[in-house]
Amino acid sequence: MLRLFSFSSVAPMMDWTDNHYRTLARLITRHAWLYTEMVVAETIVHQKDNLDRFLAFSQEQHPIVLQIGGSNLENLAKATELANIYGYDEINLNCGCPSGKVAGHGCFGVQLMLSPKFVGDAMRAIAANSDVPVSVKCRIGVDDHDSYNELCDFIYTVSSRSSTRHFIIHSRKALLNGISPAENRKIPPLKYEYYFALLRDFPELQFTINGGINCINEVDAARRQGAHGVMTGRAAYNSPWSLLGHVDSRVYGELRTGLSRRQILEQYQIYGDSVIGKYGPNKPNIRQVVKPLLNMFHSEPGNGLWKRKADAALHHCATIKSFLEETLQAIPDAVLDSTLPETKTSGGTDVFTDAIFLLPPPYKSREHQVLCA
Repeated sequence: MLRLFSFSSVAPMMDWTDNHYRTLARLITRHAWLYTEMVVAETIVHQKDNLDRFLAFSQEQHPIVLQIGGSNLENLAKATELANIYGYDEINLNCGCPSGKVAGHGCFGVQLMLSPKFVGDAMRAIAANSDVPVSVKCRIGVDDHDSYNELCDFIYTVSSRSSTRHFIIHSRKALLNGISPAENRKIPPLKYEYYFALLRDFPELQFTINGGINCINEVDAARRQGAHGVMTGRAAYNSPWSLLGHVDSRVYGELRTGLSRRQILEQYQIYGDSVIGKYGPNKPNIRQVVKPLLNMFHSEPGNGLWKRKADAALHHCATIKSFLEETLQAIPDAVLDSTLPETKTSGGTDVFTDAIFLLPPPYKSREHQVLCA
């Protein structure tokens, strides 16, 4: 079953969207879909007696999606089966990561886009072992395989060979010529027109737009142009308060949590101190648990001093409580105790409006081309 149209989600990001970040994000937004960082299928299979460390999450984190990576059908199927007990709301296959550690090792991540039939078979295996819907996150192309028709061939093949009905489209191609993952998020140009053309050519499928969306006004703008779902990545991590804080009201028409940042940090402190060392000495450690908090005061008075105090405190603080007691004096009470104001719905519209006028010609599948030849 497809989820309701018009939703917001936070992208899976390696070393970023861990349990700690998702806990903080859920304190700020009740409704945004949260994605785990990618978990390699072989890790799940080989760590089957220690899965809580990799897969456990609190029930408050729903709706939540598990992203897995891999290129071995047997392991992908087994990993999905093992993950069922945790009750994720969706299972997502990573076909978009351009990191050499992923794309060059075992041929997964964005490298999989060059093997659409295999991805279709992989998604069929995942779906057969899953109790929930499945999805694919991909780029719009790889290296010179970057035409709109090739992207459509990938979507058509995967959806035809499996029950996959949801695709998250990072609207840049990936370059596997040695540039870094960070450069792969900036150098290839955004082509939002490919995303909106997919809406036209595959009306039976659901697509989430991803890539280069930096604020809540741009989320709104994409939705006004017809985007089924909008996924933000680094912006949701670098400015969690200002972006995620508006999701419930602007995307879902629901009341915001109404919490101040002081109240959010008080709740997070209870969580943080309960998990430090939970899986053995320094697993996780205080630095890992504090990491998601460091952008809570982005662009606010006292932010620079707060970060300097945080850096010093992490050398000796053993609890989140002591860390906050030592550092929050840098932030004015007016900032700590204020709730998020309403923002005006404006700005960020031109790029999506322009994309509508740049749509490529309608897709014709290879089968259709043969019939018409």
